[in-house]
Amino acid sequence: MKGISFFWTTVNLFCKTLLLSVALLLIYLLLDSVLFAKEGKPVLLSEDDKATEKFGLDGKINLLFLLGVVLIVLASGLCPLGVLVEIYGVPVEGQNLLRDILLLCIAGLSWRYTDYNCRKLNGFSWDPIKEVAKLFLGIFISMIPAIAILKAGADGALSGLIQLVSTDGQPNNAMYFWLTGLLSSFLDNAPTYVVFFNTAGGDPAHLMYDIPATLAAISAGAVFMGANTYIGNAPNFMVRAIAENQGVRMPSFFGYMAWSFGILIPLFFLLTWIFF
Repeated sequence: MKGISFFWTTVNLFCKTLLLSVALLLIYLLLDSVLFAKEGKPVLLSEDDKATEKFGLDGKINLLFLLGVVLIVLASGLCPLGVLVEIYGVPVEGQNLLRDILLLCIAGLSWRYTDYNCRKLNGFSWDPIKEVAKLFLGIFISMIPAIAILKAGADGALSGLIQLVSTDGQPNNAMYFWLTGLLSSFLDNAPTYVVFFNTAGGDPAHLMYDIPATLAAISAGAVFMGANTYIGNAPNFMVRAIAENQGVRMPSFFGYMAWSFGILIPLFFLLTWIFF
């Protein structure tokens, strides 16, 4: 994105992601063990009551389609085609348009070649997708003025926030991490990343090789803190919508934040102390 080498993020965020992932998996294991113990041990079925269906995997063709998704997204990052057209002043790059068309084709192939009975048994419904689409359409429209204010930088209404990311002309990596992250918690992570990328100078070579810690702070904040709220990333809300559609009770918007802040914010302070 913005000229950053595709695998630069993989290399420079590896240790940070590993630390966060291990910590979260250990916390999950602890919580799951405690909650499972409260539910009581499951009753073992007798041989007569056990299911006779053999262990297997339905819809195996979708593994191929998932591989296709990964390769298409990877290719869109490695093979820029330049700006193809502008729509109301918004440039649409060729690789992005081609990527989206191919992803829609893969979704169509998955629908066509996945057995209907498989979807029926899984309780598949379009309702969660519709709910998320409506919500994020509203979010993307609502965040246009917020992003415009941020892009105005020191001349905008949030100039005080923008000025916090530098001290005596030097980038303050901790503030880059937290400000990018907090805004990414309620706005989309990509435009938030771009705003602070430009605030840090906007030169990919300079950011990658001269001040890599600053770019890592922006990248980490934009990605990691998207988990703080249901709307920080579309998959957060999609999981909630699917679960509720299946009759599973889920936390409210602020109930989710109570869990996420209680678990994630201390870990983010740890990341700040170690890396930023």
